[in-house]
Amino acid sequence: MAAMYSTNEKKFLLSLARRAIENYLATKEILKINKVKYEKFKEEKGTFVTLYKNKELRGCIGNIIPNGPIYKGVIRNAVNSAFNDARFPPLIKEELKDIKIEISILTLPEKIDFDSKEKLLEKLTKKDGVILKNGSKSATFLPQVWSHFSNKVDFLKNLCMKAYLPINAWEDLRTEIYIYKIDIIK
Repeated sequence: MAAMYSTNEKKFLLSLARRAIENYLATKEILKINKVKYEKFKEEKGTFVTLYKNKELRGCIGNIIPNGPIYKGVIRNAVNSAFNDARFPPLIKEELKDIKIEISILTLPEKIDFDSKEKLLEKLTKKDGVILKNGSKSATFLPQVWSHFSNKVDFLKNLCMKAYLPINAWEDLRTEIYIYKIDIIK
C-alpha cells in the first residue's frame, strides 16, 4: 500500500486512539472531535486498532470495509479494542500506562480466483491480510498474524478455526478468499 505518513501524522493518529480510550474510561462516551488536522485522515478506509500489553495481545478490533473516515474508525476501534474484544476483560485505568497501540489502515479487499488449493497457496503472500468466507461464516487475519505461523497451510487452517469452519474449509473451492494490504502506524 505504501501510503506515506509523516511522523506528525502518525503521532496524531496514535494520540487520537489513546485519547479515545482515556475519554471512554472517564465518561463511557465515544470521543467526538470537530476538526481533523490532516486531510488524508478524512479518507474512507478500513481500520484496525490493536492493543498490546507487555508485548502480548490485549485487544484487536476493526472494520475491513470502510464505514466512515479513517479518524472516526480509529476512535471507534480503539474503544472497541479496549472494552469490547470478547477475548479480554474490559481495559481498566491502571493498565493504560502499559498499553501500546498499533493502527492498521487497509486497502479494499480483492477476491483471489483459484481453481485448486495449490493455486491458492501460490497466490498468497505473507504481506497480505486474508479474509476467508464460506457461506455465512468468515474471518480475517491481518498481515502481522503471518509471523505466528511457519507456513501458509497452518495460517489458513487457523483462519478456518477462527471462522468456526472445519480446518480444511480453505481447500473447498466454494470458499472465497480475499486479500488486502495495510499501512501500520505504531
